[in-house]
Amino acid sequence: MPEWNLNETFQTSAGAVVSGRAGAGPALVLAHGWPWSSYSWHRLIPSLARRYEVYWYDMPGYGRSEMAADQRTSLDIQGEVFAEMLAFWGVDRPRVIAHDFGGAVTLRAHLLHGCDYEEYILMNVVAMRPWGSEFFDHVGKHVDAFSGLPPHIHEAVVSAYIKGALVNPIHDEDLRNLITPWLTEEGKVSFYRQFAQADERFTAEVEPMFGDIRCPVQILWGEDDPWIPLERGKALSRLVGQNRMRLLSGVGHLPQLEAPEKVLEAIDFSNIL
Repeated sequence: MPEWNLNETFQTSAGAVVSGRAGAGPALVLAHGWPWSSYSWHRLIPSLARRYEVYWYDMPGYGRSEMAADQRTSLDIQGEVFAEMLAFWGVDRPRVIAHDFGGAVTLRAHLLHGCDYEEYILMNVVAMRPWGSEFFDHVGKHVDAFSGLPPHIHEAVVSAYIKGALVNPIHDEDLRNLITPWLTEEGKVSFYRQFAQADERFTAEVEPMFGDIRCPVQILWGEDDPWIPLERGKALSRLVGQNRMRLLSGVGHLPQLEAPEKVLEAIDFSNIL
């Protein structure tokens, strides 16, 4: 059965990126969020790969992709990199599933950089202001203080931050694999860099354009999301204007690991699944 892997490397404008693919059929691209990596999709990939050729990658500064000193990994850069990845794979008009920060990334690629999608799913996405939790805002204002934390305290911060997105337990191995990339020295620097480079103007640029999305859009939302409240998802649905929103009952911010079966059941790509 096809599984998650990272066996390709591509040099993007923001650094070296690792990626993988599996399956055969229409192209489907998975875009992860913050502070995750493409590993967050690993429980969905085997099922999706039965019907699609599925593509995924770790964004620059995330997972196993390059984490370089002074690397720019903000939303404006990530939108450009998404367009570069589609060109690298030779994928035209893929179906796209985006989560969290991946929502804003793929929205910018579509609305500002000319990437066309066949169909589009936005799941608990960062797409509208204001961003993040109170903790996100706090770290963003005190990045230098957090960057100097000793390793064991930094690990506790990363672990607590990731657990704060969940309302259901996930497998211990899954939690460990989400945390581990941020525990190297490069990972620690990159982790706090994401807070420092967060800038809401990168979603403000595209918010007025949501009604101009050029493909069918479905919005999935873990309705108990402790980071991005359900009302934000409903507001996004109203701006998109396609009246295709489905709630995932009893699920938090990370549906693909909290309730992968519910996500697979809810995905609606022209009833192909």
